[in-house]
Amino acid sequence: MGEKEGKMVKISKRGKRAWVTFTLPGEGVESAAIKGSWNGWEEEPMKRKKNGDFYIVKVLPVSESFEFGYLTSDGRWIFDETLKMVNSPYGSKNSVLNT
Repeated sequence: MGEKEGKMVKISKRGKRAWVTFTLPGEGVESAAIKGSWNGWEEEPMKRKKNGDFYIVKVLPVSESFEFGYLTSDGRWIFDETLKMVNSPYGSKNSVLNT
């Protein structure tokens, strides 16, 4: 089952592309990865900021919808409760990003 926590997603659109910064609070997390429908759900490691939070910047096409979630080093699946959510086939939830 996934956990819901407040996250931060920032989108900057330029033409037909959107620069999306995903941020995950790092408290109690050793490492984190993001997984999303934009790349067939492959894990992409997130970088740690000086304040301990994790982040990654993705360049995605605008006017599209993507499902995603965060996977922590201890195996937790975390979704962003500030975004629309959908049920995943695994009994948890995925966040929905609209660019």
